[in-house]
Amino acid sequence: MARYHIETYGCTSNRGETQQIEQALREGGHHPADGPESADVAILNTCTVLEKTERNMLARARELDDETPADLVVTGCMALAQGEQFRDADVDAEVLHWDDVPQHVLNGECPTVTPDTETVLNGVVGILPVARGCMSDCSYCITKQATGRIESPPVSENVEKARALVHAGAKEIRITGQDTGVYGWDRNRGTSLLPELLERICTEIDGEFRVRVGMANPKGLHGVREELAQVFAEHDELYNFIHAPVQSGSDDVLADMRRQHAVDEYLEVVEAFDDALDYWTLSTDFIVGFPTEDPEDHERSMALLRETRPEKINVTRFSKRPGTDAADMKGLGGQTKKDRSKAMTELKMDVTGDAYEDMVGCESEVLLVEDGTDESLVGYDEAYRQVVVADAEERGLETGDFVDVEITSHNTVYAFGVPVERAQLAD
Repeated sequence: MARYHIETYGCTSNRGETQQIEQALREGGHHPADGPESADVAILNTCTVLEKTERNMLARARELDDETPADLVVTGCMALAQGEQFRDADVDAEVLHWDDVPQHVLNGECPTVTPDTETVLNGVVGILPVARGCMSDCSYCITKQATGRIESPPVSENVEKARALVHAGAKEIRITGQDTGVYGWDRNRGTSLLPELLERICTEIDGEFRVRVGMANPKGLHGVREELAQVFAEHDELYNFIHAPVQSGSDDVLADMRRQHAVDEYLEVVEAFDDALDYWTLSTDFIVGFPTEDPEDHERSMALLRETRPEKINVTRFSKRPGTDAADMKGLGGQTKKDRSKAMTELKMDVTGDAYEDMVGCESEVLLVEDGTDESLVGYDEAYRQVVVADAEERGLETGDFVDVEITSHNTVYAFGVPVERAQLAD
Protein backbone atom coordinates (compact mmCIF):
# COMPACT_ATOMS: atom_id res chain seq x y z
CA MET A 1 0.00 0.00 0.00
CA ALA A 2 1.05 3.59 -0.49
CA ARG A 3 3.02 5.63 2.03
CA TYR A 4 1.65 9.17 2.11
CA HIS A 5 2.84 12.52 3.43
CA ILE A 6 0.21 15.21 3.92
CA GLU A 7 0.58 18.89 4.83
CA THR A 8 -2.32 21.20 5.64
CA TYR A 9 -2.46 24.99 5.63
CA GLY A 10 -5.26 27.41 6.41
CA CYS A 11 -8.49 27.19 8.34
CA THR A 12 -10.24 24.58 10.47
CA SER A 13 -12.31 23.55 7.46
CA ASN A 14 -9.16 22.60 5.58
CA ARG A 15 -7.98 20.56 8.53
CA GLY A 16 -11.31 18.77 8.58
CA GLU A 17 -10.90 17.90 4.89
CA THR A 18 -7.45 16.50 5.67
CA GLN A 19 -8.90 14.30 8.41
CA GLN A 20 -11.41 12.87 5.93
CA ILE A 21 -8.66 12.25 3.35
CA GLU A 22 -6.49 10.49 5.93
CA GLN A 23 -9.39 8.39 7.17
CA ALA A 24 -10.13 7.19 3.63
CA LEU A 25 -6.46 6.44 2.99
CA ARG A 26 -6.08 4.45 6.19
CA GLU A 27 -9.26 2.48 5.52
CA GLY A 28 -7.68 1.58 2.20
CA GLY A 29 -4.60 0.21 3.95
CA HIS A 30 -2.27 3.15 3.27
CA HIS A 31 -0.06 4.58 6.01
CA PRO A 32 1.84 7.81 6.73
CA ALA A 33 5.48 8.12 5.74
CA ASP A 34 8.23 9.61 7.89
CA GLY A 35 8.49 12.54 5.50
CA PRO A 36 8.05 13.56 1.85
CA GLU A 37 11.36 12.01 0.81
CA SER A 38 10.16 8.51 1.81
CA ALA A 39 6.57 8.88 0.58
CA ASP A 40 4.93 7.36 -2.48
CA VAL A 41 2.72 10.44 -2.64
CA ALA A 42 2.84 13.88 -1.04
CA ILE A 43 -0.42 15.78 -0.54
CA LEU A 44 -0.46 19.56 -0.12
CA ASN A 45 -3.77 20.94 1.20
CA THR A 46 -3.54 24.62 0.33
CA CYS A 47 -4.86 27.97 1.54
CA THR A 48 -5.29 31.11 -0.56
CA VAL A 49 -6.42 33.76 1.91
CA LEU A 50 -3.68 36.29 1.08
CA GLU A 51 -1.34 36.99 -1.83
CA LYS A 52 1.59 36.17 0.45
CA THR A 53 -0.10 32.86 1.27
CA GLU A 54 -0.37 32.06 -2.44
CA ARG A 55 3.35 32.68 -2.91
CA ASN A 56 4.12 30.44 0.07
CA MET A 57 1.91 27.68 -1.32
CA LEU A 58 3.65 27.81 -4.70
CA ALA A 59 7.05 27.75 -3.01
CA ARG A 60 6.11 24.77 -0.84
CA ALA A 61 4.68 22.94 -3.85
CA ARG A 62 7.98 23.40 -5.70
CA GLU A 63 9.89 22.08 -2.67
CA LEU A 64 7.66 19.02 -2.38
CA ASP A 65 7.96 18.41 -6.12
CA ASP A 66 11.72 18.18 -5.64
CA GLU A 67 11.62 16.24 -2.36
CA THR A 68 9.07 13.57 -3.29
CA PRO A 69 10.31 10.78 -5.59
CA ALA A 70 6.80 9.85 -6.79
CA ASP A 71 3.48 11.72 -6.93
CA LEU A 72 2.57 15.20 -5.70
CA VAL A 73 -1.09 16.07 -5.21
CA VAL A 74 -2.23 19.65 -4.61
CA THR A 75 -5.69 20.17 -3.18
CA GLY A 76 -7.53 22.74 -1.04
CA CYS A 77 -8.67 26.29 -1.63
CA MET A 78 -5.84 27.53 -3.83
CA ALA A 79 -5.96 24.36 -5.91
CA LEU A 80 -9.68 24.84 -6.54
CA ALA A 81 -9.63 28.60 -7.08
CA GLN A 82 -6.26 29.09 -8.79
CA GLY A 83 -5.11 25.66 -9.84
CA GLU A 84 -3.64 26.97 -13.07
CA GLN A 85 -0.95 28.82 -11.08
CA PHE A 86 0.74 25.54 -10.18
CA ARG A 87 0.81 24.53 -13.83
CA ASP A 88 2.11 27.95 -14.87
CA ALA A 89 4.86 27.64 -12.24
CA ASP A 90 5.87 24.30 -13.80
CA VAL A 91 5.02 22.35 -10.66
CA ASP A 92 4.61 18.68 -11.60
CA ALA A 93 1.47 17.94 -9.59
CA GLU A 94 -2.06 16.63 -9.85
CA VAL A 95 -4.49 19.41 -8.90
CA LEU A 96 -7.54 17.74 -7.36
CA HIS A 97 -10.69 18.40 -5.36
CA TRP A 98 -10.49 17.11 -1.78
CA ASP A 99 -12.97 14.30 -2.59
CA ASP A 100 -10.82 13.01 -5.46
CA VAL A 101 -7.56 12.65 -3.51
CA PRO A 102 -8.09 9.18 -1.96
CA GLN A 103 -9.05 7.63 -5.30
CA HIS A 104 -5.99 9.13 -6.98
CA VAL A 105 -3.65 7.82 -4.30
CA LEU A 106 -4.90 4.28 -4.90
CA ASN A 107 -2.61 4.23 -7.96
CA GLY A 108 -5.05 2.30 -10.13
CA GLU A 109 -5.98 -0.19 -7.42
CA CYS A 110 -9.57 -0.95 -6.49
CA PRO A 111 -11.33 1.85 -4.59
CA THR A 112 -10.92 2.29 -0.87
CA VAL A 113 -11.78 -0.88 1.00
CA THR A 114 -15.21 -0.65 2.59
CA PRO A 115 -15.20 -1.94 6.19
CA ASP A 116 -18.67 -3.39 5.56
CA THR A 117 -21.50 -3.01 3.09
CA GLU A 118 -23.60 -0.66 5.18
CA THR A 119 -24.92 2.60 3.83
CA VAL A 120 -23.70 6.01 4.99
CA LEU A 121 -25.59 9.30 4.82
CA ASN A 122 -23.32 12.34 4.64
CA GLY A 123 -25.45 15.46 4.38
CA VAL A 124 -27.59 14.97 1.28
CA VAL A 125 -25.23 12.34 -0.18
CA GLY A 126 -25.95 8.68 0.50
CA ILE A 127 -23.17 6.13 0.04
CA LEU A 128 -24.40 2.70 -1.06
CA PRO A 129 -21.72 -0.05 -1.23
CA VAL A 130 -23.40 -2.65 -3.45
CA ALA A 131 -20.85 -5.44 -3.01
CA ARG A 132 -17.49 -6.33 -1.57
CA GLY A 133 -14.52 -7.65 -3.51
CA CYS A 134 -13.76 -7.89 -7.23
CA MET A 135 -13.07 -10.42 -9.96
CA SER A 136 -9.76 -8.92 -11.14
CA ASP A 137 -6.21 -10.01 -10.40
CA CYS A 138 -4.20 -6.94 -11.41
CA SER A 139 -0.47 -7.46 -11.02
CA TYR A 140 0.04 -4.09 -9.28
CA CYS A 141 -2.95 -4.15 -6.90
CA ILE A 142 -2.85 -5.33 -3.30
CA THR A 143 -6.45 -4.44 -2.44
CA LYS A 144 -7.80 -7.82 -3.54
CA GLN A 145 -5.70 -9.47 -0.85
CA ALA A 146 -7.89 -7.64 1.65
CA THR A 147 -11.25 -8.03 -0.07
CA GLY A 148 -11.24 -11.31 -1.99
CA ARG A 149 -13.65 -12.26 -4.76
CA ILE A 150 -16.95 -10.49 -5.36
CA GLU A 151 -19.70 -11.04 -2.80
CA SER A 152 -22.97 -9.52 -3.99
CA PRO A 153 -26.10 -9.06 -1.89
CA PRO A 154 -29.38 -9.62 -3.78
CA VAL A 155 -30.65 -6.79 -5.97
CA SER A 156 -33.72 -6.41 -3.78
CA GLU A 157 -31.54 -5.87 -0.70
CA ASN A 158 -29.59 -3.07 -2.35
CA VAL A 159 -32.80 -1.47 -3.62
CA GLU A 160 -34.15 -1.40 -0.07
CA LYS A 161 -30.92 0.20 1.17
CA ALA A 162 -31.22 2.85 -1.54
CA ARG A 163 -34.87 3.46 -0.59
CA ALA A 164 -33.87 3.91 3.07
CA LEU A 165 -31.24 6.48 2.07
CA VAL A 166 -33.77 8.50 0.04
CA HIS A 167 -36.31 8.38 2.87
CA ALA A 168 -33.58 9.57 5.26
CA GLY A 169 -32.97 12.63 3.09
CA ALA A 170 -30.44 11.59 0.47
CA LYS A 171 -30.69 13.52 -2.77
CA GLU A 172 -27.68 11.85 -4.37
CA ILE A 173 -26.94 8.14 -4.07
CA ARG A 174 -23.36 7.17 -4.81
CA ILE A 175 -23.14 3.49 -5.72
CA THR A 176 -19.73 2.22 -4.70
CA GLY A 177 -17.71 -0.97 -4.62
CA GLN A 178 -14.31 -2.32 -5.56
CA ASP A 179 -15.75 -2.84 -9.06
CA THR A 180 -19.42 -2.01 -9.58
CA GLY A 181 -19.33 -3.46 -13.09
CA VAL A 182 -19.08 -7.03 -11.79
CA TYR A 183 -21.85 -6.63 -9.23
CA GLY A 184 -23.82 -9.88 -9.36
CA TRP A 185 -21.24 -11.99 -11.22
CA ASP A 186 -21.32 -14.44 -8.32
CA ARG A 187 -25.12 -14.66 -8.52
CA ASN A 188 -25.68 -14.46 -12.26
CA ARG A 189 -23.11 -16.78 -13.86
CA GLY A 190 -20.59 -14.12 -14.73
CA THR A 191 -23.01 -11.49 -16.03
CA SER A 192 -23.43 -8.16 -14.27
CA LEU A 193 -26.65 -7.36 -12.42
CA LEU A 194 -25.83 -3.64 -12.44
CA PRO A 195 -28.39 -2.79 -15.18
CA GLU A 196 -31.17 -4.49 -13.21
CA LEU A 197 -30.13 -2.79 -9.98
CA LEU A 198 -30.15 0.67 -11.56
CA GLU A 199 -33.45 0.04 -13.35
CA ARG A 200 -35.15 -0.98 -10.12
CA ILE A 201 -33.73 1.91 -8.08
CA CYS A 202 -35.05 4.35 -10.66
CA THR A 203 -38.50 2.78 -11.03
CA GLU A 204 -39.28 1.49 -7.55
CA ILE A 205 -38.19 4.40 -5.32
CA ASP A 206 -40.32 7.53 -4.98
CA GLY A 207 -38.70 10.92 -4.61
CA GLU A 208 -36.45 13.36 -6.43
CA PHE A 209 -32.87 12.12 -6.38
CA ARG A 210 -29.89 11.35 -8.56
CA VAL A 211 -27.69 8.24 -8.75
CA ARG A 212 -23.97 8.17 -9.52
CA VAL A 213 -22.36 4.85 -10.39
CA GLY A 214 -18.84 4.37 -9.04
CA MET A 215 -15.80 2.76 -10.62
CA ALA A 216 -16.47 -0.14 -12.98
CA ASN A 217 -13.68 -1.89 -14.84
CA PRO A 218 -14.15 -2.16 -18.62
CA LYS A 219 -14.30 -5.98 -18.51
CA GLY A 220 -17.38 -5.98 -16.30
CA LEU A 221 -19.08 -3.26 -18.32
CA HIS A 222 -18.33 -4.78 -21.71
CA GLY A 223 -20.75 -7.71 -21.48
CA VAL A 224 -23.72 -5.48 -20.57
CA ARG A 225 -22.63 -2.26 -22.31
CA GLU A 226 -25.64 -1.84 -24.60
CA GLU A 227 -28.21 -2.83 -21.98
CA LEU A 228 -26.55 -0.57 -19.41
CA ALA A 229 -26.30 2.41 -21.76
CA GLN A 230 -30.01 2.03 -22.55
CA VAL A 231 -30.88 2.11 -18.83
CA PHE A 232 -28.96 5.37 -18.54
CA ALA A 233 -30.79 6.80 -21.56
CA GLU A 234 -34.21 5.92 -20.13
CA HIS A 235 -33.84 7.27 -16.59
CA ASP A 236 -33.15 10.89 -15.65
CA GLU A 237 -32.38 9.79 -12.10
CA LEU A 238 -29.03 8.45 -13.32
CA TYR A 239 -26.15 10.83 -13.84
CA ASN A 240 -24.89 10.24 -17.39
CA PHE A 241 -21.48 9.28 -16.07
CA ILE A 242 -19.30 6.18 -16.04
CA HIS A 243 -15.85 5.69 -14.53
CA ALA A 244 -14.11 2.96 -16.54
CA PRO A 245 -10.34 2.88 -15.81
CA VAL A 246 -8.49 1.78 -18.94
CA GLN A 247 -5.01 2.28 -17.35
CA SER A 248 -3.09 1.95 -20.64
CA GLY A 249 -3.56 2.30 -24.37
CA SER A 250 -1.29 -0.68 -25.04
CA ASP A 251 -2.66 -4.23 -25.08
CA ASP A 252 0.83 -5.51 -24.21
CA VAL A 253 0.97 -3.40 -21.05
CA LEU A 254 -2.62 -4.29 -20.16
CA ALA A 255 -1.65 -7.96 -20.39
CA ASP A 256 1.32 -7.38 -18.08
CA MET A 257 -1.00 -5.53 -15.71
CA ARG A 258 -3.44 -8.49 -15.94
CA ARG A 259 -6.27 -6.04 -16.55
CA GLN A 260 -8.53 -8.63 -18.28
CA HIS A 261 -9.74 -6.16 -20.94
CA ALA A 262 -8.23 -5.12 -24.24
CA VAL A 263 -8.22 -1.58 -25.63
CA ASP A 264 -10.90 -2.50 -28.20
CA GLU A 265 -13.26 -3.65 -25.42
CA TYR A 266 -12.85 -0.31 -23.68
CA LEU A 267 -13.57 1.46 -26.95
CA GLU A 268 -16.70 -0.62 -27.48
CA VAL A 269 -17.99 0.42 -24.04
CA VAL A 270 -17.40 4.08 -24.94
CA GLU A 271 -19.10 3.59 -28.32
CA ALA A 272 -22.20 2.08 -26.68
CA PHE A 273 -22.62 5.11 -24.43
CA ASP A 274 -21.89 7.50 -27.30
CA ASP A 275 -24.70 5.85 -29.29
CA ALA A 276 -27.20 6.01 -26.41
CA LEU A 277 -26.46 9.42 -24.87
CA ASP A 278 -26.05 12.87 -26.39
CA TYR A 279 -24.43 14.40 -23.32
CA TRP A 280 -22.44 12.28 -20.89
CA THR A 281 -19.16 12.13 -19.04
CA LEU A 282 -16.49 9.49 -19.49
CA SER A 283 -14.07 9.20 -16.58
CA THR A 284 -11.00 7.02 -16.86
CA ASP A 285 -7.60 6.37 -15.28
CA PHE A 286 -4.13 5.95 -16.73
CA ILE A 287 -1.08 4.54 -14.99
CA VAL A 288 2.09 5.92 -16.56
CA GLY A 289 5.50 4.36 -16.14
CA PHE A 290 4.45 0.75 -15.57
CA PRO A 291 7.68 -1.31 -15.56
CA THR A 292 7.06 -2.82 -19.02
CA GLU A 293 5.79 0.39 -20.65
CA ASP A 294 8.14 1.47 -23.45
CA PRO A 295 7.93 4.80 -25.33
CA GLU A 296 5.62 3.34 -27.99
CA ASP A 297 3.26 2.05 -25.29
CA HIS A 298 3.15 5.49 -23.73
CA GLU A 299 2.33 7.04 -27.09
CA ARG A 300 -0.52 4.57 -27.50
CA SER A 301 -1.94 5.76 -24.19
CA MET A 302 -1.62 9.37 -25.30
CA ALA A 303 -3.34 8.52 -28.59
CA LEU A 304 -6.19 6.75 -26.78
CA LEU A 305 -6.72 9.78 -24.55
CA ARG A 306 -6.90 12.02 -27.63
CA GLU A 307 -9.30 9.62 -29.38
CA THR A 308 -11.81 9.11 -26.57
CA ARG A 309 -11.38 12.56 -24.92
CA PRO A 310 -12.68 11.63 -21.46
CA GLU A 311 -13.97 14.62 -19.51
CA LYS A 312 -12.45 13.38 -16.22
CA ILE A 313 -9.03 11.74 -16.16
CA ASN A 314 -6.90 10.43 -13.30
CA VAL A 315 -3.21 10.22 -14.20
CA THR A 316 -0.96 8.35 -11.77
CA ARG A 317 2.72 7.48 -11.88
CA PHE A 318 3.30 3.81 -11.18
CA SER A 319 4.69 2.99 -7.76
CA LYS A 320 5.37 -0.46 -6.38
CA ARG A 321 3.11 -2.08 -3.79
CA PRO A 322 4.82 -4.61 -1.51
CA GLY A 323 3.56 -8.13 -2.04
CA THR A 324 2.34 -7.60 -5.61
CA ASP A 325 3.83 -9.25 -8.69
CA ALA A 326 4.61 -5.87 -10.24
CA ALA A 327 6.78 -5.02 -7.24
CA ASP A 328 9.29 -7.65 -8.44
CA MET A 329 9.56 -6.11 -11.91
CA LYS A 330 12.51 -3.89 -12.79
CA GLY A 331 11.05 -0.40 -12.69
CA LEU A 332 11.55 2.60 -14.93
CA GLY A 333 13.57 5.57 -13.76
CA GLY A 334 11.86 8.27 -11.73
CA GLN A 335 12.59 10.96 -14.33
CA THR A 336 11.06 8.85 -17.09
CA LYS A 337 7.88 8.45 -15.07
CA LYS A 338 7.83 12.17 -14.27
CA ASP A 339 8.27 13.14 -17.91
CA ARG A 340 5.50 10.83 -19.10
CA SER A 341 3.21 11.93 -16.28
CA LYS A 342 3.81 15.58 -17.12
CA ALA A 343 3.09 15.04 -20.83
CA MET A 344 -0.13 13.17 -20.13
CA THR A 345 -1.24 15.65 -17.47
CA GLU A 346 -0.78 18.55 -19.88
CA LEU A 347 -2.86 16.71 -22.48
CA LYS A 348 -5.43 15.87 -19.80
CA MET A 349 -5.81 19.55 -18.89
CA ASP A 350 -6.30 20.48 -22.53
CA VAL A 351 -8.94 17.80 -23.07
CA THR A 352 -10.78 18.56 -19.84
CA GLY A 353 -10.59 22.30 -20.44
CA ASP A 354 -12.13 21.89 -23.89
CA ALA A 355 -15.04 19.92 -22.40
CA TYR A 356 -15.80 22.60 -19.83
CA GLU A 357 -15.33 25.38 -22.38
CA ASP A 358 -18.07 23.76 -24.48
CA MET A 359 -20.43 24.09 -21.49
CA VAL A 360 -20.15 27.89 -21.33
CA GLY A 361 -23.41 29.52 -22.39
CA CYS A 362 -25.44 26.35 -21.87
CA GLU A 363 -28.23 25.92 -19.33
CA SER A 364 -28.75 22.84 -17.21
CA GLU A 365 -30.23 21.55 -13.99
CA VAL A 366 -27.74 21.14 -11.16
CA LEU A 367 -28.12 19.28 -7.88
CA LEU A 368 -26.30 21.13 -5.09
CA VAL A 369 -24.62 18.64 -2.76
CA GLU A 370 -21.58 20.23 -1.08
CA ASP A 371 -20.49 23.42 0.65
CA GLY A 372 -17.93 25.42 -1.28
CA THR A 373 -15.84 28.39 -0.19
CA ASP A 374 -17.45 31.55 1.19
CA GLU A 375 -21.11 31.67 0.05
CA SER A 376 -20.72 29.12 -2.73
CA LEU A 377 -22.24 25.67 -3.10
CA VAL A 378 -21.00 22.87 -5.33
CA GLY A 379 -23.29 20.77 -7.49
CA TYR A 380 -23.36 18.44 -10.46
CA ASP A 381 -25.25 18.61 -13.73
CA GLU A 382 -26.89 15.68 -15.51
CA ALA A 383 -23.52 14.41 -16.73
CA TYR A 384 -21.95 14.72 -13.27
CA ARG A 385 -19.83 17.70 -14.26
CA GLN A 386 -18.99 19.89 -11.31
CA VAL A 387 -20.63 23.32 -11.20
CA VAL A 388 -19.95 26.00 -8.57
CA VAL A 389 -22.71 28.51 -7.76
CA ALA A 390 -20.73 31.38 -6.25
CA ASP A 391 -23.42 33.23 -4.29
CA ALA A 392 -25.76 30.30 -3.65
CA GLU A 393 -26.30 30.88 0.08
CA GLU A 394 -26.98 34.57 -0.47
CA ARG A 395 -29.69 33.53 -2.93
CA GLY A 396 -31.26 31.28 -0.29
CA LEU A 397 -30.12 28.03 -1.90
CA GLU A 398 -29.19 24.98 0.16
CA THR A 399 -27.58 21.59 -0.39
CA GLY A 400 -30.19 19.24 -1.75
CA ASP A 401 -31.73 21.88 -4.00
CA PHE A 402 -32.15 21.32 -7.72
CA VAL A 403 -31.43 24.59 -9.51
CA ASP A 404 -31.39 25.65 -13.16
CA VAL A 405 -28.19 27.48 -14.04
CA GLU A 406 -26.46 29.08 -16.98
CA ILE A 407 -22.77 28.18 -17.24
CA THR A 408 -20.87 31.46 -17.39
CA SER A 409 -17.22 30.35 -17.15
CA HIS A 410 -14.95 27.51 -16.07
CA ASN A 411 -11.69 26.76 -14.32
CA THR A 412 -10.56 23.80 -16.47
CA VAL A 413 -11.89 21.07 -14.15
CA TYR A 414 -15.14 22.66 -12.97
CA ALA A 415 -17.63 25.24 -14.19
CA PHE A 416 -19.31 28.32 -12.70
CA GLY A 417 -23.07 28.67 -12.98
CA VAL A 418 -25.58 31.45 -12.33
CA PRO A 419 -29.16 30.47 -11.37
CA VAL A 420 -31.87 31.28 -13.90
CA GLU A 421 -35.64 31.15 -13.61
CA ARG A 422 -37.44 28.16 -15.12
CA ALA A 423 -39.55 30.53 -17.19
CA GLN A 424 -36.39 31.65 -18.98
CA LEU A 425 -35.64 28.07 -20.02
CA ALA A 426 -39.03 27.81 -21.72
CA ASP A 427 -38.50 30.88 -23.90
